[in-house]
Amino acid sequence: MQERAVRTQTRVLRAAAELLSSQGRAGISTRAVSAAAGVQPPTLYRLFGDKDGLLDALAAYGFEQYLREKQALEQTDDPVEDLRRSWDLHVGFGLSRPGFYVLMYGEGRYRGGMPGGLETIAILRQTLARVAAAGRLRMSVERATQLVHAMGLGVVLSLIATPPSERDETLPATAREHALRMITTADTVGEQGTGEDSCAVVACRAAALREALSRDRTTSLTPSEGALLADWLDRLADANSAARSAS
Repeated sequence: MQERAVRTQTRVLRAAAELLSSQGRAGISTRAVSAAAGVQPPTLYRLFGDKDGLLDALAAYGFEQYLREKQALEQTDDPVEDLRRSWDLHVGFGLSRPGFYVLMYGEGRYRGGMPGGLETIAILRQTLARVAAAGRLRMSVERATQLVHAMGLGVVLSLIATPPSERDETLPATAREHALRMITTADTVGEQGTGEDSCAVVACRAAALREALSRDRTTSLTPSEGALLADWLDRLADANSAARSAS
């Protein structure tokens, strides 16, 4: 019985996904989805509870597709280039599946208890942690994660809201490079610096040390000492970005 319910649920989600892709959010009604899946409306309520439950399940289905593409990206030795490729994949997914993207991100379903949504942000954070470990992140990993996520979200939603014939096709790449200039240095900050201003050098080294300590399980610091040091390093890393924003 449970296996049959899973098969029915999968059929309903696939039918709903096709409607979402062809008709957008307005095409998702319990009657339309039931007819497309070949089931009675009460079946949807039994499987998903209500329409909101169906939409949540459909968003989770979209995140599964997105995560498969995200996880298929091969990691290289250059975390900044990996971040650039991740940005391009995110934009490509959103523009090729606008109905899904708005459902997933435009309505905030990536937050809260939706594992797929949280996983996408976790992958972004992991990439930025690698940038920090390489000594190229000019702010804390957390701040950079929030900034890149917000900028990517804004670009895609803005383009989706613009008629295709009126879109600026260079906007995603322009925004991407602007974001990278804001959060990274051109090269790894070495012992002698790289020509970056002193605040940027301090920020990069603070972010790199913060990431190194988060991976070090042999430190002699107590948990409270480690938390205090992490807070100090984040503040040092973010002081430079705050100053740049204010200038």
